[in-house]
Amino acid sequence: MAQVVYDRKEQYQQIESGLMPGEQIIAVYDAIGAGTGFLGLTDRRVIVQDKSFVGKKIAITSIPYGKVSAVSVVSNKSIAGSFFSSGAIAIHVGTHTYEVEFRGDNKAHHVHNVILHFITA
Repeated sequence: MAQVVYDRKEQYQQIESGLMPGEQIIAVYDAIGAGTGFLGLTDRRVIVQDKSFVGKKIAITSIPYGKVSAVSVVSNKSIAGSFFSSGAIAIHVGTHTYEVEFRGDNKAHHVHNVILHFITA
């Protein structure tokens, strides 16, 4: 089994506690910006922690790869042309789009590539 990559052990453990039998974690990345706590990838689904609910409630949303219609990578570039150290992705599910921003473009590209692998398989 490949080495699982993750930013914060408590986020990894939260994803791990909700796995279905036989499901494997691929990566868990901490997210930045309003609303999102982290994004997890397994061999069956994308898991997004959403902190944007009223009253400081938190939702953990599971998105089966079969429901994802598209995935986009959004890179922030400054006017001078150099990259900021962040990257964002957008996951399109029906009429809803989940936007998640990470510290580092490499994480956004990894998430994009994993999702693309599963939705085009």
